[in-house]
Amino acid sequence: MEFILEGLKTALKLLLRGDKEVLQITLLTFKVCGTATLLSVFIGLPVGLFLALRDFPGKRFIITIVNTGMGLPPVVVGLWVSILLWRYGPLGFLNLMYTPTAIIIAQAVIASPIIMGLSMAAIQQLDPNLRLQLKALGASKFQLTLLLVSEARLSLLAAVIAGFGGVVSEVGAAMMVGGNVKGLTRVLTTAISLHVSRGEFELAIALGLILMFLSFLITYFLTTVQQRRTYNWKKY
Repeated sequence: MEFILEGLKTALKLLLRGDKEVLQITLLTFKVCGTATLLSVFIGLPVGLFLALRDFPGKRFIITIVNTGMGLPPVVVGLWVSILLWRYGPLGFLNLMYTPTAIIIAQAVIASPIIMGLSMAAIQQLDPNLRLQLKALGASKFQLTLLLVSEARLSLLAAVIAGFGGVVSEVGAAMMVGGNVKGLTRVLTTAISLHVSRGEFELAIALGLILMFLSFLITYFLTTVQQRRTYNWKKY
């Protein structure tokens, strides 16, 4: 209990005095996690919709791969991204290893299957008759997709929240491809891991509280967007 109280005091001191290193780590975490989440949404949502709305040979196999990817260990992702980005790897000429971009790539690979699988399930659980009614009313493929997305918006936003959760809590892949370099690739999760390994539990708790607060703020924003239409509907 004493460790937790000291961690709270340390967190308040770091925030109130505007510790430069902590602010830098927090801002980098926000930038990396935000970019990785957006990238995974741009990748995962269209693929999830395509899998839900189209039939083609091998679809079940692709869905199996997506579902497997939802539980893919982050260290495995870190391993393969490292191999690709390493100096002598296929993408080594890009010189992305041990940069924030490498962390973004790894985190996007982790979150994309989560958003794919959940968004696909969100569309598939809609009443099949809805699609038939929309087609009967003359809706084009684009209009049909937009209407189905609108109908499943609560579940789709839940998929985004889950994807963000996978990104913001990740540490293994970030450590492997980012290297936890001070002032360059050190984010809150890797910084916490470092301080725990050093036995600096008070500082680790302080950074953990900051990470939880940052995660809460972003999740609260996404939840507010998700639930806004529900509250408006209940008023009537």
